[in-house]
Amino acid sequence: MEKTNNYKCPACGGGLIFSPKTGKVTCEYCDSSYTVEEIESKNKVEETADSGEQVKEADIGNEGAEWSTDSLSSEWGSESGSMKEYSCPSCGASIICDKTTAATKCPYCDNPAIMEKQFSGALKPNCVIPFAITKKEAVARLGDFYKNKKFLPKLFSDKNHLEETKGIYVPFWFFDGKTEGSAVFRTTTTSRSRRGNTETITTRHFECERTGSLDFESIPVDASKKMPDDLMDSLEPFDFSAMKDFSTAYLPGYLADKFDDTIEECTPRAERRCSESFVSSLRASVSGYDSVSLKQSNITFRNGKVRYGLVPVWLLYTKYNGERFLFAVNGQTGKVAGTLPAGKSEVFAYNARNFLVSLAVFASLIALAAKFVI
Repeated sequence: MEKTNNYKCPACGGGLIFSPKTGKVTCEYCDSSYTVEEIESKNKVEETADSGEQVKEADIGNEGAEWSTDSLSSEWGSESGSMKEYSCPSCGASIICDKTTAATKCPYCDNPAIMEKQFSGALKPNCVIPFAITKKEAVARLGDFYKNKKFLPKLFSDKNHLEETKGIYVPFWFFDGKTEGSAVFRTTTTSRSRRGNTETITTRHFECERTGSLDFESIPVDASKKMPDDLMDSLEPFDFSAMKDFSTAYLPGYLADKFDDTIEECTPRAERRCSESFVSSLRASVSGYDSVSLKQSNITFRNGKVRYGLVPVWLLYTKYNGERFLFAVNGQTGKVAGTLPAGKSEVFAYNARNFLVSLAVFASLIALAAKFVI
């Protein structure tokens, strides 16, 4: 008979939920709380496996890539028995969650028709950044985000009601490694001299070459096609010092998306971010010139390693004038990102005020000029 790990409260048998406030797993019924390590120990079960069954390797799309994926594994062991997978027929999202989580809507497209199936064959994350912001705090942060927005329709902020708020762990690839290389910068110095009524401007041109190396760790690239890259970039930075070894004990009460952007697809973006940081560090060593511009660079990546992890994000949905708006809140820092509507009346009023102010200033200048003429 297959054994499963349901993360039940040892005191009363109730369901457990990870609490961002305490960083512990808390019982919904008797309020007992346990550390992740304690609950893992209490719920530890012996793994059973059919000797004739082969573990299915996860497709991570790394064929021919130079990045090491030795740390990645699809071996969940006994934890897989406590997990369920929900597939959205509308946008294709595959969501992993604790079997006690009621997943009734897709966190990306809000489609209510999510079909449950048995969890299997997914790549197991190496690490996770736990939620530190509660749902209530996320909603409050969004309210603060509305404040002092000049063009935000008053009706939107006054009568805005959230339709859905979901906590989801978004999949990320984390790239560790080292860059080595060189860069050539075009530089100039400019001097001026005057003799009589003649001014001479002398510009000298130089080329400065810099070489060096740079170690980097946890360069993040989100691995979800459903989550807009610009939205996730806007939520950065995350505090990677709070990163934990992955445990399913962090999942109760939340959803977790499976990656659908492969390592191969995300590698160019990671390498671009590393290259930009490397060139920027070399550029910082070029000083004493009036202008500096990059001419060329030659960069290589060494000892590259890829890890798979989850970061916490609150997704909040609202509607205004029949249009759906999505906002995201960094589940660790509370930073908010999203696009707000601009009201026509607010834009008109703002432009009208500026026009009247400009007209008043112009009239004052005309009146002042008239006094001097008289």
